[in-house]
Amino acid sequence: MEDFIPIVAILAIFGSLTAIFVGPAYLRTREKRDVQKTVRAAIDKGQPLPPEVIDALSKEAARNLPSRTRDIRRGIIWLASGAGIALFSLVSDFGWSDGVDTGLLGLACIPATVGAAYLILSVFNQDKA
Repeated sequence: MEDFIPIVAILAIFGSLTAIFVGPAYLRTREKRDVQKTVRAAIDKGQPLPPEVIDALSKEAARNLPSRTRDIRRGIIWLASGAGIALFSLVSDFGWSDGVDTGLLGLACIPATVGAAYLILSVFNQDKA
């Protein structure tokens, strides 16, 4: 019985993480598929689509397009994440000789670089008004 406790703990942790990330994506995909099936059935029967349905479908498609403000917002969040990891490496003292973990500072460069890339993309991505 004691041999199964680590296995169950690992499965519980990774299973809950999978459920948190995969579950909502699956439900969104299933909802979109049901809406498309309903619209397709209405078109096959020759019924006209109400303008509200067409507007809702076009707004959903437009919501997923990249925008300048979304890029700026994501860039700032990623830069702040990198800065937070870098500050954590500077103020934490987990037994390193000089109090600075260069490995953690190197890890902080990853989100900071992603944030910088988003900010650069915001310059090139001009919103179409």
